[in-house]
Amino acid sequence: MSNPQISMRETDVILAQLAKVITLPGDVVEFGCYTGDTSVRLAEILQRAPNKWLYLYDSFEGLPEKTAEDQTAAGWRFRAGELKASPGTVAHKFKKLGLPEPVIIKKWFNQLDDADLPSQISFALLDGDYYMSIKTSFEKVVPRLVAGGIIIVHDYRNTELPGVARAVNEFIDANAKYYDFQLISGLAVLVKK
Repeated sequence: MSNPQISMRETDVILAQLAKVITLPGDVVEFGCYTGDTSVRLAEILQRAPNKWLYLYDSFEGLPEKTAEDQTAAGWRFRAGELKASPGTVAHKFKKLGLPEPVIIKKWFNQLDDADLPSQISFALLDGDYYMSIKTSFEKVVPRLVAGGIIIVHDYRNTELPGVARAVNEFIDANAKYYDFQLISGLAVLVKK
């Protein structure tokens, strides 16, 4: 099963990175789960770690409004409301595959509060598409990320979504001494030192 938004190669990289932190303390979070195709793949890996929970965050309202940081030379290709899904669709995929149901939270990322997040995070997949979504995801994840924990950001090399790279680059510029950064198949992979 593959997510039309995340390629098979990217999915392989994401799962390989998750496997590296499976023994670390902390739960797994996905910011921007869309229809849950990648989420179920994460859950399959997590069956090896029954003490870990999977948290999925999405507005389920589609893409938010863009900001100036998301502007491309070609203009605004994506519209607010595109890529709309439902929590029920995601939950149904887990049930159909016999996987433990994740914690699904329907909120915009900037509306998440401490009670919505696990106290420790070992792995985070950020797929927010836009500058503010990625920036906000970092703000939610970083204080909870354990040593050795991994953050993967999708769309880092996507020229149609320039806000993603801008948010990642700003984060790395401010936090380079705390994170190892590498690019794997277009994904930004950050490992907390």
